[in-house]
Amino acid sequence: MISGNSINQDRLQQLKAFDQSKAGVKGIVDKGITKIPPIFIRPLEDSAGDNPSSRQPTQAHFSIPVVDLADTVGRHDDVVTRVRRAAETVGFFQVVNHGIPQRVLDEMLEAARGFHEQPREVKAEYYSRELMRKVKFGSNFDLYQSRFANWRDSLFCVMGPEPLDPQELPVVCRDITMEYSNHVHKLGVTLFELLSKALGLKSGHLLSLDCANGHLILTHYYPPCPEPELTMGTTKHSDPDFLTILLQDHVGGLQVLCQNQWIDVPFLPGALIVNIGDILQLISNDRFKSVEHQVLANYGGPRVSIACFFTLHLYPSTRLYGPIKNLLSEDHPPVYRETSLQDFISYYDGKGLDGNSALTHFKWRR
Repeated sequence: MISGNSINQDRLQQLKAFDQSKAGVKGIVDKGITKIPPIFIRPLEDSAGDNPSSRQPTQAHFSIPVVDLADTVGRHDDVVTRVRRAAETVGFFQVVNHGIPQRVLDEMLEAARGFHEQPREVKAEYYSRELMRKVKFGSNFDLYQSRFANWRDSLFCVMGPEPLDPQELPVVCRDITMEYSNHVHKLGVTLFELLSKALGLKSGHLLSLDCANGHLILTHYYPPCPEPELTMGTTKHSDPDFLTILLQDHVGGLQVLCQNQWIDVPFLPGALIVNIGDILQLISNDRFKSVEHQVLANYGGPRVSIACFFTLHLYPSTRLYGPIKNLLSEDHPPVYRETSLQDFISYYDGKGLDGNSALTHFKWRR
């Protein structure tokens, strides 16, 4: 009979071997496997708790809103209304005519794929779990906390608020990452102005809270999976930031949880996906929704996506974030207590992607 402790020890050894290989999930796939390793297999109890639509999303009553930012010139109020509706209900929307050239989007996706498809020994130079390292390659930030590992590798780049030295970035994606970073930061500023107006505040209110001061770029690579039904590309989660802007390729797999149904976020050529983060839900006192989402593993691919997180969590700050005072009243008392970004991220990272929202921990107990 195998004891629970010996099972845990065996799993720990497998996790360490995977980690020390510095090759990520792609390194496993490159060996020509037909079965996924045990550390990636989703426990039965996790799968059993799923909504039955988790792999067959229902599209009948819902679709992800699309906001045309070209309308901000002549129909600004209409754009604000559409942003408000999306942020208060779905927490997800796609933006078109956002000002980032198609060439930049295409080259960013190509460079991300190029990094992850380099030889193991080239990527291994960037492999790290060092918390404060600005540029690092890895797989599963919560590898040792999670119940099962996700079928995904990532390159993590902190782009601000202190300017990143381009020499720290891998050559294969250096120039385009810097160019994309500048473009996506400008788009973030525009979106925060629209979201401020959507809350009934002055356009600069969220910017005055440093929401756009820092951002990091994560390039995710989801290799083809021989047994996608047994694992996940990314476990159900919400984002621990103010706002996320996502560029995805055509492969698909991203889903958002809405009305207890998993809804596909379709590939829309030239569009960028925007989703509300946990901190923005907290400071909006639940006006805006940081909705849970996930990425399915699949046979096809690889899938590539580039996520830009607007956050300052790697930079020490005494600033506390709580519900914005202008949004509070007797009928709408504060839902959350104040917290620093560092404390919020520390709690989020400590529990890992366990399928539960970190926001619950910061609610006032009534």
